[in-house]
Amino acid sequence: MKMRKCPECGTYTFKQDCAKCSVKTINPAPPRFSPEDKYGEYRRRTMFENGNKDN
Repeated sequence: MKMRKCPECGTYTFKQDCAKCSVKTINPAPPRFSPEDKYGEYRRRTMFENGNKDN
């Protein structure tokens, strides 16, 4: 059983759907870091092209 978060209202739950707004919940944890990141170059290129400075 893993904790999940509703992207709409921000409520944490253990269920697949939010009890407040019935939206599908997501995993709130960031992906694990790996120095041998196979897709890091593509992710950074996409963020740079889209102008995403937050991530």
